[in-house]
Amino acid sequence: MLTAEQVQHIAQRIGELPLEEASLSILRESYPGLHFTWCLDDDIGVQTPYAEHEGFNLYLIDGREHCLKFTQSLEHATGLVIAEIIADD
Repeated sequence: MLTAEQVQHIAQRIGELPLEEASLSILRESYPGLHFTWCLDDDIGVQTPYAEHEGFNLYLIDGREHCLKFTQSLEHATGLVIAEIIADD
């Protein structure tokens, strides 16, 4: 379970780090027990982000039933997808 305050703090931390695999390791160490995934926002499809930020969107994921799925419920969230936004040139 996540709280809105945790998501806000995590988003702030993400904004301070480059979006790369090493940053995921830092987040995993800082928030043990939470699942973090990084991808491009274009890969998400039609899901609505839980939070939108400059350069990335955050999606909540629920892995309670051994299969990850998107959720909008903080109560059921077991992790976050960090979806990088790459501007079209």
